[in-house]
Amino acid sequence: MNIKIDNLKKRIGMSLFGVIICAISVGIFKIAALGVDPFQSFMAGLDALVPIKFGTLYVITNAVLLLFALIFDRHYIGIATFINLFLLGYITQFTFELLQKVIVNPSIIVRIICLVVGVVIICFGSAFYMTADLGVSTYDAIALIICNTWKKGKFQYVRIITDIVCVLLGVGLFLLAGGSIGMIPTIAGVGTIITAFFMGPLIEFFNVKVARPVLKGKKNE
Repeated sequence: MNIKIDNLKKRIGMSLFGVIICAISVGIFKIAALGVDPFQSFMAGLDALVPIKFGTLYVITNAVLLLFALIFDRHYIGIATFINLFLLGYITQFTFELLQKVIVNPSIIVRIICLVVGVVIICFGSAFYMTADLGVSTYDAIALIICNTWKKGKFQYVRIITDIVCVLLGVGLFLLAGGSIGMIPTIAGVGTIITAFFMGPLIEFFNVKVARPVLKGKKNE
């Protein structure tokens, strides 16, 4: 029983750590202004349009998505889902506001460095969050429900479609809020392409080399 409780505590700790790291990475992505992951592209467009602090807006948006998941298949909702819902937005907001004071008017070189650092960090955090296996984010649940509950296609294709919809909605909302066409790459750019297509291998690397060994416990050789 104690082993099970200790294992759950470790999983919760890994989920919390993973979400915090991912939130920090999104703040770094925003400083890089070279594009964020598809869901954050949507959130960036929504943030430009709705006059609410990003952290609160993130909670409200994910609460709506949570309601969708609870109605159609609550199997994917767990402790980590709520950690993500209530923490990620506020930590991202704090990180971005802090970095704006430290990195003022960053050059393109600094922005590229921030993008690379952001990608590595988000993959590192995602490995812990995923390995803990205590629920997925509300956005991740949408594609899983469409694929596994509604049987409407293979996950990889459904996810590509939901990602494209997110990016298009984000860009549309950004333009509706008065954003210029020339600024679109700041929310849907090279960073978006990288996160959409190239994060998998790096997440798996951190899964194998770091997250899974942490969950299982290091063995003395």
